Amino acid sequence: MQEVLTSAKELFTYTRDLRRDIHQNPEIGFKEYRTAGIVARELEKLSLPVKTGVAKTGVIAVLEGAQPGRTVLLRFDMDALPIAEETGAPYASQNQGVMHACGHDGHIAIGLAVARLLHARRENLRGKFKFVFQPAEEGLGGAEAMVAEGVLEEPRPDVSLALHLWNIKPVGWIGVTAGPAMSASESFQLCISGKGGHGAAPHLVVDPVVASAHIVTALQTIVSRNVNPLKSAVVSVTTIHGGDAHNVVPPAVEMSGTIRTFDPEIRETVLKRFEEIVTRVAESFSCQVKVTVKRITPEVINHPDVSAQVQKLVLQLLPDCTLDTTTQTMGSEDMAYMMESISGCYFFIGSANKEKGLDAPHHHPRFDFDEEVLPTGVALMTAVALELSGSTDGK
Repeated sequence: MQEVLTSAKELFTYTRDLRRDIHQNPEIGFKEYRTAGIVARELEKLSLPVKTGVAKTGVIAVLEGAQPGRTVLLRFDMDALPIAEETGAPYASQNQGVMHACGHDGHIAIGLAVARLLHARRENLRGKFKFVFQPAEEGLGGAEAMVAEGVLEEPRPDVSLALHLWNIKPVGWIGVTAGPAMSASESFQLCISGKGGHGAAPHLVVDPVVASAHIVTALQTIVSRNVNPLKSAVVSVTTIHGGDAHNVVPPAVEMSGTIRTFDPEIRETVLKRFEEIVTRVAESFSCQVKVTVKRITPEVINHPDVSAQVQKLVLQLLPDCTLDTTTQTMGSEDMAYMMESISGCYFFIGSANKEKGLDAPHHHPRFDFDEEVLPTGVALMTAVALELSGSTDGK
C-alpha cells in the first residue's frame, strides 16, 4: 500500500493544478457546467465510458477491472457556495460572490487523481469502480436527484465511499467512525400571523412579534426536556423577519431555522414536539401559524465492517497519523441518500494548517486548506477502493 502513497505524491502537481483551476472558477449547485466539463474531459482521457448530464450536471464513469469482484462507488461533490472570497490567494475565485468555501474543489481533484491511479492498475484490478461526481451537495438535493436518475444502478454498487477535507482538524488527523457520523437535517419556515396596528395601541393588535419571541424560547425546551441527555439534537432558529417601522406592530413575522438529529426515533420526537410547541404557543397569543418543515438529508451512518477496513488501511498507509474513531458532526451530508441503499463509509481528512494561516472554518470567506493533504486523500481513497473491490495487492 505504500506504493499507492508514493504514486499519489507523484501526482501532486496534477492534483493541485486541477484544484486551483476549479477553485478559480467556482459554480453553485446544478450550475457546475464548466466543472463537469473538466471532470468529463479528464475521465475521457482514460478512455472510460462517461455519462454526463445526470441530475443536470452530474458525471458518472465506470472503470472495469480485468477480473470479477465487487463494485465500489466513489463519490465526489462539485458545487461551490454563494460567498464572496476573502483569502487573497493567487488562485482566488474569479466568479464574484461565489467561492469554494467547503473543500469540494479538493474533492474533485482527489477523485480525478484516484481515477488515474486505478486506471494505471487496471490490468490487475478486480471488480468495478463507479466514479460519481455529484452536483448540488450544499442543501440543494443533488444526491437525491442522482439517485432518482439511477446512479445506483447499471452497475449497482456493492459498497460506497466518500471523503471530506476537514478544516476543523489539522493535517495528519483522520476521522473514521463506525455508525452515525453526520446528522440528519431539516429546514423549517414559520409564518406567524396576527393583527397589525399602531405600536402605541397594543391592546388593539394581535402581536406576532411577542408570539415569535415566546416560540423561540419554548423551542429550546425540546432538546433540554424531550431528548435524552445522553443523545444529541439541535433546534436552531436562525432568521426572524417582521415589520419595517419602529411604531408599527406588523401583521406577520417569518422565521426559519434548522433541525439536526442522529437517531431516527429522536428525529420523530423532535419533529412532533416542534409542531406542537409552535402551534400551541402561537394559539396562546391568538395568532395563527403556517409551519413548513423540509427534509434536507437523512443521517450518514457508516457500516461497521466497512469502517473497520478503512481504519485498518489508515494505520497501514499512514502510521504516523492521528486516527480518530469517535468523530461525529451535526453537519449534514446528502451522501446519506446513496448510503441508505449502499452501505459504505464517509471519512474525514484533517486539512487545516494554522502556521500557514489555513485554518478558517468551512463556509467562511477566508476558507482555504493545506494542499499538502491532497496526496493523502488520493492515496487513502485509492487504497480503500482496492481493498473493498478485492484488488488487495494494490499493484
